[in-house]
Amino acid sequence: MKRQYRGIIAGIAVAAAAALALTGCANSGTLSGGGSTTSKTSVVVGSANFPENVTLAYVYGEALAADGVTVSYKVNIGARAAYFSALQKGEIDLVPEYAGSILSYLDKTANAKSGADVKTALDAALPKTLTALEFSEAADSDSLNVTADYAKTNNLTSIADLAKVSGKVILAANPEFETRPDGLPGLKSVYGLSNITFQAINDGGGPATAKALQDNTVQVADIYSTTPSIVDDKFVTLTDPKNLFASQQVVPIVTASKASKISALLDKVSAKLTTKDLLAFNKRTGGDEKADPKTVALDWLKANGFTK
Repeated sequence: MKRQYRGIIAGIAVAAAAALALTGCANSGTLSGGGSTTSKTSVVVGSANFPENVTLAYVYGEALAADGVTVSYKVNIGARAAYFSALQKGEIDLVPEYAGSILSYLDKTANAKSGADVKTALDAALPKTLTALEFSEAADSDSLNVTADYAKTNNLTSIADLAKVSGKVILAANPEFETRPDGLPGLKSVYGLSNITFQAINDGGGPATAKALQDNTVQVADIYSTTPSIVDDKFVTLTDPKNLFASQQVVPIVTASKASKISALLDKVSAKLTTKDLLAFNKRTGGDEKADPKTVALDWLKANGFTK
């Protein structure tokens, strides 16, 4: 679904689907050799209904399980309205979130952009029963991409550099990018870009967008930062030094009463996660391998020293 899923997540009424999803609870015991054999507490881990978020749920959950926590899962709950309601009701205790999106869901007037500002605003916006842990470096956000040849020819490394390109620059993105504040209007107001022509491609930065970029039908494309085509097609992601796009760093949201028992380990997990890891997760679950998200999560945990 990509960013559309995040924008839509906040508004879709999915109570009926959520009730069904919450019934699909899978238990996980502790992993042999993973840590303490004495259960410290019990945690129910939930997720949204797309593979990247499910994989993250298993990353955090299985790290806790390996450390002796009794973990169960309610994954693929649905959109944000459904799983956040479950979190508030205590039906789940932990969900991996995306910082800017959950902030916008909680506070429609929020305008924080940088990671530090989003963290401050998110801490203030969350109900007292919930806690946002440390942000991961890993992020799934809007990103503007160009081909390697186009970047080299025009000496492009950041969004600001687009101002130096002579002639018309065609940018492809979902239709709403033309009017949303961090879309075309933001490119003008934040970066002073007046040489951008917009072309709507309604596939969330998917194959049609990637092909248009490869064919030079467009020169710039909004592709979500964990889309495998960025790596597969060797696109160059332009940096965003002025924080046009709000931070979408991965952050576990947890039940406040359990935070003190699990936050230290989860913060260590978050400190290891990178955007490249999310790209690798998505390539494995969505590519030819069609790997199970839990398998992908366990492989990552083992590779990073959280399990044996």
